[in-house]
Amino acid sequence: MRDGADLLDDADVAAVLRSALATGGGFAEVYAEHRQGRSLRLEDAKVEEVTSGVDRGAGVRVVRDGRTAYAYTNVLTRASLEEAAAVAAAGVGGQARTRVADLVTVRPPVTHPPARDPFEADRPWLVDVVTRADEAARSVAPSVRQATVRWADSHQDVLVANSEGHRSTERRIRCRIVVQVVAARDGVVQTGMESPGGSVGLELLDEHPPERVGRLAAQRAVEMLDAEPAPAGELAVVLGPGSGGVLFHEACGHGMEADLVARGASVYAGRRGERVGTAALTGVDDATVLGGWGSFGFDDEGTPAQRTVLFDDGVCTDYLTDRLRARELELPRSGNGRRQSYAHLPVPRMTNTFILPGADDPAEIVRGVRRGVYCDELGGGQVDTTSGDFVFGVAQAHMIENGRLTRPIRGANLVGDGPTVLARIEGIGSDFGMRQGVCGKEGQGVPAGLGNPTLLVGRLTVGGTSR
Repeated sequence: MRDGADLLDDADVAAVLRSALATGGGFAEVYAEHRQGRSLRLEDAKVEEVTSGVDRGAGVRVVRDGRTAYAYTNVLTRASLEEAAAVAAAGVGGQARTRVADLVTVRPPVTHPPARDPFEADRPWLVDVVTRADEAARSVAPSVRQATVRWADSHQDVLVANSEGHRSTERRIRCRIVVQVVAARDGVVQTGMESPGGSVGLELLDEHPPERVGRLAAQRAVEMLDAEPAPAGELAVVLGPGSGGVLFHEACGHGMEADLVARGASVYAGRRGERVGTAALTGVDDATVLGGWGSFGFDDEGTPAQRTVLFDDGVCTDYLTDRLRARELELPRSGNGRRQSYAHLPVPRMTNTFILPGADDPAEIVRGVRRGVYCDELGGGQVDTTSGDFVFGVAQAHMIENGRLTRPIRGANLVGDGPTVLARIEGIGSDFGMRQGVCGKEGQGVPAGLGNPTLLVGRLTVGGTSR
């Protein structure tokens, strides 16, 4: 199979699109995919789980006068797809009025070919990879009690075709290694994690050797054994490179997704052209990042991948749109229509979302803080997109005292709202870091990249247990 090109015959696709428009739909689309994945988990120095699987199917979407109907099947035959098309067509009703344009193949603006196809690696080779990560983690300190190592890779072949004549195909390959470590001493238990990944092949391990990934996860867990309770109150907060990406993603990025904007469920609705953040701040969503975890050539509606500026010098600029919301808001399509699989409708989603580096020396940013908190890694959190209010846990942090990083602290939470945080950024470092995550929305999960340089937030509420 070659990047989705062999999933469906063009004649079959055209027939399905005609069936989808038979009862008056204004637009019809076929999304087909073949996904093959593997995962391997090592725990307590033993391989506990090795899985592989294949999922294959297609969905048919019909749109008419703002109404959408969708049906899908895991059988890629003309008969099965025409049946799905008939179900979707019945969901919008009306009389046939739109013909299907001749399909024309569109080439992607960017591709992410792997240097080394992960499926060339056999099971013994992957067992060696996770074993090396495990041994490195356990060698860090006697306090390391448990290490869990996971490897996952996938091939996803996609075809998108619609009644306007668009046809595109793509192969997406992703790899990731995740190490989670538990350390314990004198009744204190702490955890650490490192989890690099990308739209790359086995070359991921050249940049992130298993031994290094294992050691980093273990060092984080071990260091936190000596952590003291975090302070409480309004303090200066420095977000380390990469660590603040999840905050920008959750507290700002989701609010820029056009479905939330259209429903009035975003604090950024109606604020295009308004200065929200500090003048030095530029934040983007970029699906064209070479090898990025959230990157692709086309989104799941066939719109070419692109870079969308969300905040330019602190000014709210563009929203993240899919086909339907772009039309509703009279905005260009930004290539952010994403779906978990053929069994799901596309919705506006982020890809790789990050704040661009600035001109400040990261070391000078820290030296300029008399008392504050340095966040090495953020954890999970909750966000209300309507108000922008958020609460984030801090997985690893240190105190900043008289311009120096001192003792590690635990139990910290960051409390605030997205627009206020953007306005209170007082320093933007020249460095940069990325993290990888799986973003959940409307019951769907998709890969998303998160990034930022060192950031100084002048004042932010820290929830802790000490003063």
